[in-house]
Amino acid sequence: MNFILIAVIVLGAIGLIAALVLYLCSKKFAVYEDPRISKVNALLPGANCGGCGFPGCGGMADALVKGADAGSLDGLFCPVGGQDVMGQVADLLGMAIANGEPKVAVVRCHGTCELRPKIAQYAGLRTCAAMHACGAGETACGFGCLGCGDCVEACQFDSIHINPETGLPEVDEDKCTACGACTKACPRNIIELRKKGPKGRRVFVSCVNKDKGAVSMKACKVSCIGCGKCEKECPFGAISVENNYSYIDPDKCRLCRKCEKVCPTHAIVAVNFPAPKPKPEAPESTGASSNDQKKEENA
Repeated sequence: MNFILIAVIVLGAIGLIAALVLYLCSKKFAVYEDPRISKVNALLPGANCGGCGFPGCGGMADALVKGADAGSLDGLFCPVGGQDVMGQVADLLGMAIANGEPKVAVVRCHGTCELRPKIAQYAGLRTCAAMHACGAGETACGFGCLGCGDCVEACQFDSIHINPETGLPEVDEDKCTACGACTKACPRNIIELRKKGPKGRRVFVSCVNKDKGAVSMKACKVSCIGCGKCEKECPFGAISVENNYSYIDPDKCRLCRKCEKVCPTHAIVAVNFPAPKPKPEAPESTGASSNDQKKEENA
């Protein structure tokens, strides 16, 4: 019986010492978490898409709290939650936040199946990343959309789909949150986040082909040939030509659409503009009847 009592006492003492050690360790190595982080995290949408540049909403919440302590939230924005969520976060942290202009994903390739015909048959893994790693793909353009839908798989908001007729991805502006997942998934970097623009109107060059004009035109009929006509025509200095293709700076563009009219290959695309008004029909010529009338008067 004494042995049992001794064993109980020894085990109790060991448990007490272990508890004391764990308590001291918990105090010594405790990690303090600002209670505001959990509150900010609760306001964020919880998509964990990484569009903010941080590893999930938890990382974004931590950055927002640190930014508030530093006195500025500049550069911190949740594309999924948008301005409404950021306004709630700013109110919680007692900070002011600048209004961020909404953005949308834009596919900078206009080479449909008809305009960019296939010259090869790909039989490998049906992903854009795999096809791009193998070469130019099924067309002669080594810069255009591959059409396998990696961007579709990456989108968590069902805002991008492949059009079966054109073979190109199309973005639903109402669903797109500009999280940037599709831009990261595209191995050829043809998807760009651009400002939505007033009334959703945008003008951009729908081509990223870096080949010289003659080569790019053989691969795609609507390829940018880097002729520079749009650059010369733009009165605002919004267009630059580098690596044999043009780029329109959305911060400088004033949507005058002069560049679109002078583009010889129609590589410049204008979105959400109203259809041009039909020109009034010219009045029928009355020259013949007036001459006949004069002849009758002379007779």
